[in-house]
Amino acid sequence: MSLTITAAEKAILADLSIPPRPQVLLTITQETKKAEPDVAVIAEAIASDVGISGAVLQIVNSAAFRRLNEIKSIHQAVMTLGINRVFPIVKAVALKGAMPASKVLDKFWLEANLLASCAAATAEELGFESAKDNAYMLGLFHQAGVPALLQSFPEYESLLAEANDMGWTHLAERERSEYGTTHATVAALIAQQWSLPKVMIEAIYYQHDADGLFSSQELGKSSLLMLAILKIARIVAYRKLGVSSEEEAWQESYDGLLAFLNLEDQQLEDTLSAVLEAQA
Repeated sequence: MSLTITAAEKAILADLSIPPRPQVLLTITQETKKAEPDVAVIAEAIASDVGISGAVLQIVNSAAFRRLNEIKSIHQAVMTLGINRVFPIVKAVALKGAMPASKVLDKFWLEANLLASCAAATAEELGFESAKDNAYMLGLFHQAGVPALLQSFPEYESLLAEANDMGWTHLAERERSEYGTTHATVAALIAQQWSLPKVMIEAIYYQHDADGLFSSQELGKSSLLMLAILKIARIVAYRKLGVSSEEEAWQESYDGLLAFLNLEDQQLEDTLSAVLEAQA
């Protein structure tokens, strides 16, 4: 399924400030396209950006990844985990760095970090260890449209302040009414421009339209898996934050998600509990 963007929406989106990929991502992307990528070149590119390399090391050594031995350098991270696991984390970190700094977004980024950690833990609890890194990136990336909208529409700050009270699905409805687009659509376009995998782009784009998707066969299984991980991560994160407004969206997708994952109610509840405990 492709992204559905109207002509009017395209005109609005053209005026938004979409952050370009930083040089470190361009260098890594070029290297990974080679027949025999040089791991040393990739590691050096990451290490050359002090901000990104420091954040990457912090993440791979965090509780979300439950490593037994500390990784002390980017070169060790690339050699130990492999570039396919490190690159998604680099992209997630680079996104935050590419966005304009704003005190208004301090709370937003704290929540985004929690969502990313919950997504990684969810992938592990569901038995998809190899998807943890992409899950982390999805958790951090799926609301990337929020900073972009705030930068283009300063009055968006007041709307964002109500997000956790009204629920993010209702926020998207308000965004479309007032701005002609949504944070989910903008985030999907940023993901597209940053060359994220198609499954990630689809999960981001349909993050608030999950009702019926799990049984409709409109999305592939890989995209639905990422969407399922995101839905679980979101409900765990917002329950931890004491936010009840996401319960409606959770209930709307609950049955379809349960059937897609082939889980019993108690198994899913156990998964939620395990993901929550991992955030302690």
